[in-house]
Amino acid sequence: MDRNLVEKINKTIFILREAKSRFKNPAMLYSGGKDSTALLYLTREAFFGKIPFPLIHIDTERHHPKIYEFRDYIVKKNNAKLIIAKNEEALRNGISPEDGRLKCCTALKTEALKKIIKKYKFDAIVVAIRRDEHGLRAMERYMSPRDKNFRWRIYQKESIKTGDSGYVSLQDVEMSGWMLFETDFGPEADHIRVHPILHWTELDVWNYIKERGIPVNPLYFSKNGERYRSLGCIPCTNPIKSNATTIDEIIEEIKNSKGGEREGRAQDKEDEYAMERLRALGYM
Repeated sequence: MDRNLVEKINKTIFILREAKSRFKNPAMLYSGGKDSTALLYLTREAFFGKIPFPLIHIDTERHHPKIYEFRDYIVKKNNAKLIIAKNEEALRNGISPEDGRLKCCTALKTEALKKIIKKYKFDAIVVAIRRDEHGLRAMERYMSPRDKNFRWRIYQKESIKTGDSGYVSLQDVEMSGWMLFETDFGPEADHIRVHPILHWTELDVWNYIKERGIPVNPLYFSKNGERYRSLGCIPCTNPIKSNATTIDEIIEEIKNSKGGEREGRAQDKEDEYAMERLRALGYM
């Protein structure tokens, strides 16, 4: 295995173990996609074949049937505890992308997650996002606090102004090379988002899947000249043109690709500020 990937794996395992030791009641988001599946298997590596976190699947009831099939297969195969998060009220009211994708995603994803965190009193949520996916995710930290309104709080006001801005970073302790992570952000933090594969790339994920022989959703492989590069709700996710039917072919395709990984996501295309507003409201 490539040395660079080995180092990334070791860092992720360290972060996962830190999360388990520092938080009282953590959970892990599981979408059934390649990133969350890779993270699940990294968790198995970190904890000697076990998954010590319950898995949360945010169910919008708009996923492809193969996502549900693959989710259930992975959960059963790994003897994991699954919690399904739904915003039942919004679903009963028939909310859809036609109401606006920002409104739909907020109701069916963010609000569903809020309800589950409140119900189970989770103090940390482990999430498989990566810096290279989106510019806003590139600004994230490994241990990232969210306030009671689910807002991402990077800064807090100093009681005594010591610089031009009067603000101090809450996360300066994530010192490169030192592996020091802040986890106590005081009473204003509702919960902490933990991002163990933040330093990975899309190619890293596929190379790890190949090296470890990890199962992945069949939607990633080409059928009739199309495949999904990123998985999401059916109305908001489109396949890309591709003839890649194996992991090796996917890796080669990504190496030669000029388009971004989320090029099939409608919410990214319709409004350049959509992700910014979604994340301000608590989206991943």
